[in-house]
Amino acid sequence: MKKLGIAIALLSLAAAAAVAQTSGEKPLVYGTGGSPELLDSGKVNDGNSIAAMLQIYNGLVSFKPGTADPIPALATRWTANKDSTVWTFYIRQGVKFTDGTALDAAAVKFNLDRWWDDKNPYAFTAQRPNSVFPDLFGGYKSDTKNALFKSVDMVGKSIVKITLTRPFAAMPAALGTGYFGIASPAAIKKAGVNYGTPAGGAIGTGPYILKSWTSGDRLVFERNPNYWKGPAKSASLVLRIITDPAARLAELRAGSIDFTIDLSPEVLPTIKGDSKIQAVFRPSFNVGYLALNPAKKPLSEVKVRQALSMAINKKAIVDSFWGELGIANGHFTPPSMDWTYSKKVTDYQYNPEQAKKLLAAAGYPNGFDMDLWYMPVSRPYFPNPKAIAEAMAADLSAVGVHVKLQTKDWTAYRADRKKSPGFDSFMLGWTGDYGDPDNFYTPHFGPGGGTEDLFVVGKDGKIGNWDDPVITGLLDKGQGISNQAQKTKTYQQVDEQVFSDYIRLVVVHSRPLLAQKANLAGWVPSPLGEESFEDIYLK
Repeated sequence: MKKLGIAIALLSLAAAAAVAQTSGEKPLVYGTGGSPELLDSGKVNDGNSIAAMLQIYNGLVSFKPGTADPIPALATRWTANKDSTVWTFYIRQGVKFTDGTALDAAAVKFNLDRWWDDKNPYAFTAQRPNSVFPDLFGGYKSDTKNALFKSVDMVGKSIVKITLTRPFAAMPAALGTGYFGIASPAAIKKAGVNYGTPAGGAIGTGPYILKSWTSGDRLVFERNPNYWKGPAKSASLVLRIITDPAARLAELRAGSIDFTIDLSPEVLPTIKGDSKIQAVFRPSFNVGYLALNPAKKPLSEVKVRQALSMAINKKAIVDSFWGELGIANGHFTPPSMDWTYSKKVTDYQYNPEQAKKLLAAAGYPNGFDMDLWYMPVSRPYFPNPKAIAEAMAADLSAVGVHVKLQTKDWTAYRADRKKSPGFDSFMLGWTGDYGDPDNFYTPHFGPGGGTEDLFVVGKDGKIGNWDDPVITGLLDKGQGISNQAQKTKTYQQVDEQVFSDYIRLVVVHSRPLLAQKANLAGWVPSPLGEESFEDIYLK
């Protein structure tokens, strides 16, 4: 096995050398955890696709490196009316797509129209049903009840005006996410439904140009010589697809890749002990939780859900599986949003004896049976889902809850948790798309109980027939608030109410572990999960 690993690394180095011959210098090689689904902006929501798209595209808005603070990109500035329902974006002039066509207001409107109008001939809605747009902006144009967008209009050649159906103060940050890179209209029209695939390619205004895409293996990029911000620091870039975290670390140590992501916390001592590589930490901007289905008895009773929160020794679990990379608290938003934290909320109290008393008072002195579904894949917030689930099950069994651990294929896991009657309980998590608490709360606790992580759709689309009108009202209010003091007060109230409902028990906010060669410079990981590599180079 060791010889095979060396052989693979040598082949990888040979492939990298072949790319280097075409670019004149050694390419920058990144080890990514999976294959992109599609490189079509606004039409995908997986991290592997976003990692590649951020090399090809720019959005109207970007973020200050290492933060979730919005800064200008293809829009030089933006303004809003008093109630944040009309947003005006001023488009950067003189920028061209890498196919030579011009960026202007018409190109921006073309992109916005195909994202929000599901009837647009270039939306390809039937072929691309997993668009992220409805999740972040309420719904498509045809969804007149929920759609946030009302109209998109050009004001001359370099101004775009977006009119909304309701106030949304976080509009620039939402448009700044890696989902919404501005693509060449000419390229989309030419490739049709093949756009964003290996056959159709992808064209943006970004630091790199996609030259080749070998599915399941690698994507190869060359520097955009006309990049509006100035040439990228590396002449070429290779995204190697290496699904096994241990294999990514092995290749980094062998020298066949230069930097990589999403390593298990347990390998941190190994990284620290190797002088040729360095540990890199992505700022915590996520939440891993145990969801409890309020449609299922006895989980429909808040005392029972509270008892489960007291039965799990969360601190011990976080210490065991995350160590210094895990943060344990009871807040649904990450530590970087600690201004949303109410002083009344600390963490769930670990008290198994009190948990038994609560169960007895609720009519379950001998406990009850419960399925606990754990993810079949690792994620930054749950690096070892099965072992973590086993630890939680052991704690729950100590108070009489008879847990049966369950899992299934990842695609089915995500889909089936939404189908009636839903899972009793399940592990899942969330990495923020942009730096506003609404992006954490509304998909999980918004109208109807949330849209992202459904338990089971019941009457009127509500989740498990559960809804908290206090939370819904606060979230509706919070979306339109731009005054920071008012916003702080509102989301601290949300913090208190979410904690007391015990619907999603916060387990951890993690700092994802990354690693790089010691001679690599310029990498500033984004808390949002992915970043452009334009400033990264080998010394």
